[in-house]
Amino acid sequence: MNTLYTVDLTLQPTTLDLWHVSLLAAVLLLSLTLIIVLLTMVISLSRRKSPAAVAPVAAEPIIKVVEVEKIVEVEKIVEVEKIVHAPTPEPVVLKESTPDAALQLLGLLQKEARFLDFVKEDITTYGDADIGIAARVVHEGCNKALNEHFTLAPVRNEVEGSRVTLAAGFDAGSVRLTGNIVGSAPFTGTLIHKGWQVTNIRLPKLTQGYNAAIVAAAEVEL
Repeated sequence: MNTLYTVDLTLQPTTLDLWHVSLLAAVLLLSLTLIIVLLTMVISLSRRKSPAAVAPVAAEPIIKVVEVEKIVEVEKIVEVEKIVHAPTPEPVVLKESTPDAALQLLGLLQKEARFLDFVKEDITTYGDADIGIAARVVHEGCNKALNEHFTLAPVRNEVEGSRVTLAAGFDAGSVRLTGNIVGSAPFTGTLIHKGWQVTNIRLPKLTQGYNAAIVAAAEVEL
């Protein structure tokens, strides 16, 4: 005879047997394992994120310090190179000047304008009118001697009193600065004197044995 068994799934067990205890323990163990795994993943992610977030803040001053140290080192190297490798100034070479040309010029001025006689004369006993007449004679004679034996030209072609600008590297031998000299070229100032330069010399040639030191021979009238 077949017996029909009916199972009511809505019923709850009233007692705990070994099977239910084992099932409950397994569920608790799996839950605990899952919780541990989740906590491990969270801690690992938090450790990975924290250095990345803090790194820019900590790295920025380190980079700045390194850059400052590099700049200081470069400046020190440049200063040392300037001190060690600075070119030594060229020695000043003094040229021996021959006195013959200067003596010859004095002789020409004396010949044409009696220059030495005028300069060496004691003019304190003469009046202004007499000195003026003598100065005119000396001026005409000196001008004649210069025009005959020298070609002169102004150093600057600008009009005296005009504003001029001297660029960097200007010839300090041909332009002399006066007044308040501050800083470095270019300089802008007023042309006080245009200067003079000799572009050609036509001095007479000296014969062998000629004594150029005698700029004016003594005169004896017989």
